[in-house]
Amino acid sequence: PPKGKGPQGKRITLKMAKNAVRVLFNGRRRLELSKMGIATFPKCLLELADVEEIDLSRNMLRKIPNIIEKFQNLVWLDLHSNQIDELPPEIGTLKNLTFLNLCNNKLTTKGLPEELTQLRNLRTLNLGLNCLETLPTTLGSLKELIELGLFDNSLTIIPKSVKKLPKIERMNVKRNPLPEFAKEEEPIDTVKRVESLYLVEKKDLCNICLQTCKGERDELHRLEDMTPGPSDKPSFPLLTTPNSTARDNQEEWRMK
Repeated sequence: PPKGKGPQGKRITLKMAKNAVRVLFNGRRRLELSKMGIATFPKCLLELADVEEIDLSRNMLRKIPNIIEKFQNLVWLDLHSNQIDELPPEIGTLKNLTFLNLCNNKLTTKGLPEELTQLRNLRTLNLGLNCLETLPTTLGSLKELIELGLFDNSLTIIPKSVKKLPKIERMNVKRNPLPEFAKEEEPIDTVKRVESLYLVEKKDLCNICLQTCKGERDELHRLEDMTPGPSDKPSFPLLTTPNSTARDNQEEWRMK
């Protein structure tokens, strides 16, 4: 925005950025700049362009600049909870990226560049809580995707190419105006109900069937016997118990 307009955000110095680098147990270096009040991508981060992970979540970022292409080692990029409305085409150059979180931003369909589909190693992509009305069918080329978050958008259709992703295990499409959610889901009946009932006399059953029936009947009686009946234990609901142990022993200590 023009100078003086919009949030200026916190200025991140190179020293601050260097102090924000953490080495993870797997040896990767993560630049942790979450919740720092950052409104523009700090150019000083170019000095740390060899890090494998960047966390810029929960800031005030509106744009991701094209200099993101300098971060060629990136495997993990978390940008959730910002104000991002579009991604630069250069995002597609990050060939090693396996995790990309863009949840809770202002992304529109127009703001998703076609180059996003060049991230062929991507396993997790979170686009939930954005302003997407349609999805590019080319997302179906992300063959390594295991998790895809599409919840809380304005999607009315999920392309077949996306539905048929070969490795997908979790796809969250909740709270979208999809036709399949238009009908009220019928309540799930947890009780097994008998559709047909056949009556037969014992003499008409072979020995194996007879033994099976007897076994099931005995099991039913056993379950009935296990069902707890009304408790005979005295209850004193108006008695204030000092603690949970006393509550279990209330009869004993009341008698005393």
